[in-house]
Amino acid sequence: MPARADEAAALLQDAFETTGVRVSRRSDAASDLELLVGGARVPVQVKRWSVFPEHAVRTNPAFRPGATSPGVRVVVADRIGVDARRALEAAGWGWLDLRGMLHVEGQDLFIHAEVPAVRDRPRPRDPLGAPAGLEIACALLSSPAEDHAVRGLARRLGRSPSTVSELLSALRDASLVEGSTFRPAPELFWSVVDVWPGNRVGLASAPGPGMGAAYEVLGLGFEDVAATTGWALTDTLAAAAYGAPVAARADRPADFFVPTEVSLRRARSLLGVARSPAEVRCTVRVAPVPEVCRVRVDAADLSVEADALAAPVFVALDLAQDAGRGREILDDWTPPEPWTRVW
Repeated sequence: MPARADEAAALLQDAFETTGVRVSRRSDAASDLELLVGGARVPVQVKRWSVFPEHAVRTNPAFRPGATSPGVRVVVADRIGVDARRALEAAGWGWLDLRGMLHVEGQDLFIHAEVPAVRDRPRPRDPLGAPAGLEIACALLSSPAEDHAVRGLARRLGRSPSTVSELLSALRDASLVEGSTFRPAPELFWSVVDVWPGNRVGLASAPGPGMGAAYEVLGLGFEDVAATTGWALTDTLAAAAYGAPVAARADRPADFFVPTEVSLRRARSLLGVARSPAEVRCTVRVAPVPEVCRVRVDAADLSVEADALAAPVFVALDLAQDAGRGREILDDWTPPEPWTRVW
């Protein structure tokens, strides 16, 4: 087995043995461990993650319903949240949360028990916990069909090659990018969803013609979208502009990303902060990564009535914050060419 899978099998074996289950190691392609239960031998397949996201059950083919596999299958991860645990169980998978909990069921076997937490080994770095990691992940999602190189990404993002290299390795160790090409795995989008900021400021006015000098001070960048950094429309109205199956009222407030904290302060000052939800005419928030407002889409190119749009992947990340209707929209939306669906 590869070193990472071998480590996962060893961790799972230790957990099983603390519950009194006898375990032997296997090295064939079909299983990683073998349980000895009531005279029967139960094969065990193991998958290793750093942090297991609930969305992986929907997006990773390994967890989709299919032919019944012999034995049991178990995810080993440093952290598995409540929703992810439930999703794994519904998909017929067991799980070992290395913070100290084991759940496995199948083939006349049921284990749900506290086990010793694994605290002494080095913890893997969370690549999406740092601004540079989020920038790298978004760059990969923005160009998913490309093979990426460390120095190319470093130039694109204005980051040092050593930082980019370290974070790409961490993304690969977390099974979020693939091999030496660093193309995004299906789980990367949903992992970014989990850390994507959603706090917005409701404004009492929306930017528009007739504002005089204030229009220039806001730095909207609507006159030359391709060549400037500026405000970017997102969420429902942007999704509708891209042809997503979403209905929006004509008076729905627009949701914008703005480039910087300075942009946000100017918007609050010049357009006013809404005192109640009924007074909101648009919302703004600082873009989580600079590329959102630096690489925008001119709505005129789509023949729709809007100004500058955030790229589809960023609009999708916003929609995904709504676990109900937003994700239903994503299920039925494939953005138009040249963009690629990554969710």
